[in-house]
Amino acid sequence: MSGWSGMLGAVGMLSISIALFVLARLSRRLGQVTHAAPTYIGFYVAAGLVLVGALVRFSHLDSQLALLTNLHHNKGWVLLYNGAPAAGVTLGVFVAWRYWSWLLAERD
Repeated sequence: MSGWSGMLGAVGMLSISIALFVLARLSRRLGQVTHAAPTYIGFYVAAGLVLVGALVRFSHLDSQLALLTNLHHNKGWVLLYNGAPAAGVTLGVFVAWRYWSWLLAERD
């Protein structure tokens, strides 16, 4: 992947990672006040997984190595390029649901 689409894909992954990090910081602060279990740590893990995917995408922008060695058919490459961000976003959604579900349960 090269050009603008590759750059925007990598920047998009980086922004998701930053959003997960901000959610982790907010959840940590809320957990300190409410004395909740530290499940916010899952946000840090999710942000790290998405960041791995972003770094792999940045490294692949103008890489002729990927074309020469046919890395798109390598299982490890696919896990880093697509699997790590997918796992990170899935973990982030799960942790957000567990940690912030009380907001949806509140009634007037």
